[in-house]
Amino acid sequence: MSSAAYEGRPCPEWYAKPQLGIFIHWGMWAIPAWAPRGESLTELTKTDYDHAFALGPYAEWYPNAMKVAGSPTARHHAEHYGDAPYEAFRAPFDAAAEAFDADAWADLFQASGATYVVFVTKHHDGYCLWPTQVENPHRPGWHSRRDFVGELAAAVRKRGMRFGLYYSGGLDWTFFHTPISNFGDMFACVPIGEDYRAYAKAQVRELVERYKPSVLWNDIAWPDKRDLDEVFSHYYAHVPDGVVNDRWMGESALFQALKEPMALAGFNAAVKAKLAETDGEAHSPATTHHDFRTVEYARGEGLGDVKWESVRGLGMAFGYNANEEVGDYLDGQGLIELYRDVTGRGGNLLINVGPKADASIPEVQRAPLLELGRLLKG
Repeated sequence: MSSAAYEGRPCPEWYAKPQLGIFIHWGMWAIPAWAPRGESLTELTKTDYDHAFALGPYAEWYPNAMKVAGSPTARHHAEHYGDAPYEAFRAPFDAAAEAFDADAWADLFQASGATYVVFVTKHHDGYCLWPTQVENPHRPGWHSRRDFVGELAAAVRKRGMRFGLYYSGGLDWTFFHTPISNFGDMFACVPIGEDYRAYAKAQVRELVERYKPSVLWNDIAWPDKRDLDEVFSHYYAHVPDGVVNDRWMGESALFQALKEPMALAGFNAAVKAKLAETDGEAHSPATTHHDFRTVEYARGEGLGDVKWESVRGLGMAFGYNANEEVGDYLDGQGLIELYRDVTGRGGNLLINVGPKADASIPEVQRAPLLELGRLLKG
């Protein structure tokens, strides 16, 4: 099926109506559970674009920020863990994760009034939360023994919600990792070798065939746009009423060019100008096909008459950040106001929870979800 076959594909009715979804970022970054407090990443791209990802509050980016010399995370890591590599967090995470209870999570999400759940299956650190049969050639066995994805899929569906999955197609630091401080660095870090291209494509096929997710939520980019017709065709064949997001930019020539300093500087200058023009609201570059657009810690202005989704954490991070304080989180009223704003303008709100390593969801995250749920359930 060619991309032309997707033109005019209507957004499936179940997703098109404004509604609440739950996003979940859970991984070994929840062992250090640390990132700087302060401005959101969206604000940092306006106030300190060149260092935004090194200074940002995203705890799930810990393995990147710890590699940026002089960053707050690098200093924190040296003080608390010395020269231990990020991989040292795997054993304590695997041990803590044995407490995972899919039913407890699903009960909370149902009580919040959510209609769908999107679970991070592989983030940028490359660690897979299902026992994948697609072996990582650079780090064999870099996956969980337990099938967390399958357990949660069953629990969510048992309660009448739809289940979706997130996959980091654009970054996998087990294949290629140069420290990222800004958007140019990020796209320069997309692995474009044939080994990663084959790996990512095979893993997405496996995830689709095994779990048949209602949402296929890719992040950052895709190593090569030539794969996308095949990826989408395979997905829709298995999930005819499924939806894909808009983060599939596969410009491998651009990713390669950005490894050159002059091209990187020019790209960053252009992005800075665009952010100034849009008051810091960055949208993913439009792809040849998507069922909905995404915005992150932003209002979704300027997207036009398209289906869209607003995604953010209850705090300033997606992964659990023990360094955050109560005031950094949305309270119940703040979450209700956000939900009304987004859905009132036709969007879906995909609100994120960041569980601790032992899979417990802190009360500061649970309470606003339950308050919103009481309102939605009347």
